[in-house]
Amino acid sequence: MWSRDRWHEMFYTLSKNKLRTGLSGFTVALGIFIFVLLFGFGNGLKNSFQEFFLDDATNTIWLYPGQTQKPYRGFKAKRRIIFRNDDLTDIQQNFGFYLEYMTPRISRNALVKHGMESNNYSVRGIAPGHQYAEKTIITAGRYINETDLAQRTKYATIGRLVEQDLFKGKSGLGKDIDVGGVSFKVVGVYRDEGGDNEERLIYIPYTTRQQLEKSNDRIDQIILAFRPELGYAGALAFEKKLMAFLRKKHFVAPDDQRGIFVRNVAADFKESQQFASILQLIVTFVGLGTLLAGIIGISNIMVYVVKERTKELGIRKAIGATPKSVVGMILHESVFITTIAGYAGLLAGVGTLALIGKSLEDYFIINPYISTNTAIAATLTLIVFGAIAGYIPARRAAKIKPIIALRDD
Repeated sequence: MWSRDRWHEMFYTLSKNKLRTGLSGFTVALGIFIFVLLFGFGNGLKNSFQEFFLDDATNTIWLYPGQTQKPYRGFKAKRRIIFRNDDLTDIQQNFGFYLEYMTPRISRNALVKHGMESNNYSVRGIAPGHQYAEKTIITAGRYINETDLAQRTKYATIGRLVEQDLFKGKSGLGKDIDVGGVSFKVVGVYRDEGGDNEERLIYIPYTTRQQLEKSNDRIDQIILAFRPELGYAGALAFEKKLMAFLRKKHFVAPDDQRGIFVRNVAADFKESQQFASILQLIVTFVGLGTLLAGIIGISNIMVYVVKERTKELGIRKAIGATPKSVVGMILHESVFITTIAGYAGLLAGVGTLALIGKSLEDYFIINPYISTNTAIAATLTLIVFGAIAGYIPARRAAKIKPIIALRDD
C-alpha cells in the first residue's frame, strides 16, 4: 500500500492539482495555528493571574484596623480602632499553635538622602517575619532581625532600586542614609519579584519607628502566617476564631464588618485557582472548537476532492484497481497533506508565541505558551480526523461501479 510507486503517483497527483492541495493544507495549518495561539494566550492569562497572587506568601492573613459602623457595649459608632503592641502579644499567647510567624507593619513616607542624592520613599517598620510574607530576596547583607527589635537599632534594609538611586551603581552596604532627618545604617539590600514599586521600599525595625514617634506603640496593620498543614479549611477556621477574639478585645460588634478588616490570602488564592481552572476549561473548549472547525473544513475539501476525481477513480477500477487500492490512494494523500500542513501550522504557532510573547504583557498575557504534549496531541488529532475525512468519501467512491463513475461530469 505504501510502495514507492504509490509515493510517485501521489506526488504527481498533488503537483498536478496545486490549488486543491494548497487549500487542503492551508485549512489544516490554519486550524492548528489558531489553536496554538488561543491555547497559548489562555495559558498567558493564567500566568498573569497567578503571578498576582504568588508575589506574596499564600498562607498569610492580613489585619487592618478600621472604623466601627455600629454602637457596641457603650461605645459609639464611627470609633477608630487602633492596633497596639499588646495585640501582637495576645495573638501569640492565644493562637501560637496556629502561627508560623507574625509581623506588624508601620508605613510612613520620608525624604531619604545620601550625599547629594535624595528621593521620597515609603519606609516600613517591620519585624523579621515580614521577609517571608513578602518573599523578599536578600542580595547583600541581611534583613532586620530580632536583635534590631530589642535594641531599637537604627539599621535599614533597602530595596535594589533605592540603592541604585542613592548610590549610583555603588554598593550601599554599611553606608549611612538620612531618613526624614534621622541617620540609619544600611545593613542589607534586597530584591523583590513584585516589580519596581516593591524595590523602592526601605525596611527598619518597627520598635525603632515607634520610638521615633514619641515611643507610642501603635501599629498600622498585622500580618500573620498560619502553619501550611492547616490547609484551606483550617485557615478559614483560624480566621473566624481570630476575628472573634479581636472584635471582643476591641469592643467591635460581632456583625460589624468595618471595625476590623481581614484579608485571608489563602481564600484569595483558592479563588484564583478556581478561576484558573475555569479559564483552562474555556481555553480547552475554544481549542476544541477550533480543531472541530478545522476537521469540518478538511472533510468538506476531501468530499470535493473525491467528487472531482470520480471519473479518474472509475477509470482505475475499469483497468483492474481494487476498492482497497482506491481507498488507500485517497487515504495516503489525505494523511500526507494533513501531517505536513499540521506540523507547519504547529511550528508557525509556536514561533509566533515566542516572537510576540513579551509584547503582550501590557495586555495581562505573561509568557504565553503551549506544552509540547498538548501541541503534538492536537496535531495528531487533526491528522487522525483528516484521515477519517478522506476515508469516508473514498470508501463511498470505491463502491461506485466503473460505468457509473465514467459517466460522471
